[in-house]
Amino acid sequence: MNIPLNPSSILQAAFGFWNSKVLLTAVEIDLFTKLAGRHLTGTELGKELHLHPRANPDFFDALVAMKFLDRAGDGPTAKYFNTPEGAMFLDAASPRYIGGILVMLNARLFKFWNDLPEALRTGRPQNEVKHGQKGMFEELYSDLPRLEQFMGAMTGISRLNFEAFAETFDFSKYQTLCDVGGATGLLSIEVTKRHPHLTCTSFDLPVVEPIAKKHIIAAGLEKRVHTVSGDFFKDPLPKADLITMGMILHDWNLEKKMHLIRAAYEALPPGGALVAIEALIDDARRENVQGLLMSLNMLIEFGDAFDYSGADFRRWCGEVGFTRFEVIHLAGPSSAAVAYK
Repeated sequence: MNIPLNPSSILQAAFGFWNSKVLLTAVEIDLFTKLAGRHLTGTELGKELHLHPRANPDFFDALVAMKFLDRAGDGPTAKYFNTPEGAMFLDAASPRYIGGILVMLNARLFKFWNDLPEALRTGRPQNEVKHGQKGMFEELYSDLPRLEQFMGAMTGISRLNFEAFAETFDFSKYQTLCDVGGATGLLSIEVTKRHPHLTCTSFDLPVVEPIAKKHIIAAGLEKRVHTVSGDFFKDPLPKADLITMGMILHDWNLEKKMHLIRAAYEALPPGGALVAIEALIDDARRENVQGLLMSLNMLIEFGDAFDYSGADFRRWCGEVGFTRFEVIHLAGPSSAAVAYK
């Protein structure tokens, strides 16, 4: 018996930007933060958010239908409130807030992805550089408040992976860890909290060091998590038993990826390990949609940068001299690729 073909998955993907824009807009206007611990009618919520009455009830009910908001009752007197997930991850006051990256998606990447066809044809970035402005990193590192805001956004989305890494990886053989491109020091903080025998170093550019120190001190870990500043393309990496790179390698082309892998190999002792945490593409390139889309995003952002599979990582690290490899799944689409010296 032949099963009739169904276009629903095609239409769902084609109209997916509608769903995306509704959620991104809700985060940008602080809807979930305004609702924290409260139940408001559509009229009350619309007034607090300074929305035109026409937005009510369609905007709020769309969020209910998408399971991002909840609602008690029906009609004009119904009251909206946060789902448990919305309260935990989309209220800006929550310590597990991930909305910062959603704000960045709405402010920057949503419009840049409109030029994906040009990126596919030319292989060139479609971000600010295309319009004669500074590149993303160049712009961020020249503006400390914006840099800290960006790192806060990345912290939210990285936390689940770093927590999973801290809980899953076997740290018993190692005494020291260096997190390359450590940003706010989050990975070092999460690992150190769970493994008292470890001493960690967060390595990043000099402009980042005060941001990392602030977060490390706030965590009460300044005696066990240290900061070192430098440029990982110009300076040797600090020596450590374990070197980690969280969402670092995918930012660069193959030549620069290999530079970082060689630098890690040189900084590690025999028996040491390099860990790359990314949305690793599955080896067959058939399953991890997020990893593949992230690689397309690297095309949009940087042109020649790209994401990679565990098999790619193993091949590159093998060329440098690493001898043993494994991939450890972390959270969602992300994994830790490990190379042992």
